[in-house]
Amino acid sequence: MPVLDLTYPLTPDMPVYPGTPATDMRPIASFEPDGFREQQLTLSTHTGTHIDAPSHLLEEGRSLDQLPLDQFLGSGLCIDTSQTPDGVISWSFLQPYEDKLAASDFVLLYTGWGRYWRTPQYFQNYPVLTTGAAKRLADCHLKGLGVDALSVDPPETSSFPVHRRLLQNEILIIENLANLDRLPEGLFGQLFCLPLHLEGADGAPARVAAQLSTNREGV
Repeated sequence: MPVLDLTYPLTPDMPVYPGTPATDMRPIASFEPDGFREQQLTLSTHTGTHIDAPSHLLEEGRSLDQLPLDQFLGSGLCIDTSQTPDGVISWSFLQPYEDKLAASDFVLLYTGWGRYWRTPQYFQNYPVLTTGAAKRLADCHLKGLGVDALSVDPPETSSFPVHRRLLQNEILIIENLANLDRLPEGLFGQLFCLPLHLEGADGAPARVAAQLSTNREGV
């Protein structure tokens, strides 16, 4: 079965959330004179394609390493939200997919915002869920929700209501997904989103991939 990589590579010049330190990658050994290559990497736990843990915003929330490994893999559903009015993803838009949501572990929202990766527009006016939609999704017994955008909350927020609603139900949030425009809409197969295994991780960069089923059903 074909596998689609949904992960941006880590680079020193990659976009980061405003206020987050830039990624630093520097060589500490090279073939001349050391005979091998090695790099030192400094980055935030919320850099690039990454997963938010409940402990990111909830004082008593579990960290990624406290969750079972099967929390990071399962069946996936992709929903095209690129045509939502005014960049707002409401439950009325998602409701037609309710049966497919019930059959899925992960839902990925294709907003189309990946086309702005590495541009100033990526940080502005990206589509976000309403709190009402987040509440309904929180009741869907999902393992995770992913977006091809900077966040599931608007850039001006200080309370992060969508994050909180999802994380309270231990629904992982996967941000900065790549290549969702190449993912077929509907039930697509299996999703694998394995974060770095960091002790006490409030979040971590992850390698995310979709294994496409040859027997998938559309929406």
